[in-house]
Amino acid sequence: MRFTDKIALITGSSRGIGRAIALRLAAEGARIVINYRRNAEQAEAVVTEIQQLGSSAIATQADMSNGDDVRAMFQQVKEQCGGLDIFVANAAATSFRPLLRQGEHNITRTFDLTIKGFLVAVQAAVPLMQERKGKIVTISGIDSLRALSGHGLLGSAKAALENLTMYLAHELGPLGIAVNGINPGLIETDSSKMYSGGEEGYAQYVRDVLPQTPAGRVGRPEDVAAVTAFLCSEDADFIRGQTLLVDGGLLSSSVASRPHA
Repeated sequence: MRFTDKIALITGSSRGIGRAIALRLAAEGARIVINYRRNAEQAEAVVTEIQQLGSSAIATQADMSNGDDVRAMFQQVKEQCGGLDIFVANAAATSFRPLLRQGEHNITRTFDLTIKGFLVAVQAAVPLMQERKGKIVTISGIDSLRALSGHGLLGSAKAALENLTMYLAHELGPLGIAVNGINPGLIETDSSKMYSGGEEGYAQYVRDVLPQTPAGRVGRPEDVAAVTAFLCSEDADFIRGQTLLVDGGLLSSSVASRPHA
């Protein structure tokens, strides 16, 4: 129960990796703030799961690309929770298409969500985290390091996010806040299946990748959640400004990228 009495906010936590992180932190005692953009029913279902684990949770709606939404969400956290110990930046969205076909609105939304929204969130989170030895964890993606068809825009935004992780570690360290990131490999989620061309495309992608993955399996959201919990714990206090690869060894292999859109 490493996180008893800790308050944790995870963006994009109504499903996928974000949901797994929320459940893992809750299982170790944290009180959870579930962030969602559209699906309130899905978010409330995660709240119920957390309550069944014996912890408490609230769901809050906010579009992380909208600064006003972000600030309002952290004000709600302040009013209802009194402070914040853990902030996990997991939310992401983009248009998966070649860069030459990206519209200005696609570019703006991708970077507003991944970069602008994240920085606004950090600015709002820091006053709630000071004197609490806060932890911030960013969730990047394999497309920041490996060229995947259709991922140029999101991959570039995630690469910038990893750079911000390093800089924020230096700026926030003196305030007692540790900042690190995670770069997952192929993780089995609904989003992975959708952006791989459905079940058939995803199955073929897995067949392509598995021979090049030393772990011998596809990653699960729980794998990312476990490393997130470690980075949020006191055991990781001397790790700062790092983005840890959680990919089963995939990126150490020369695996040809396959279209993801």
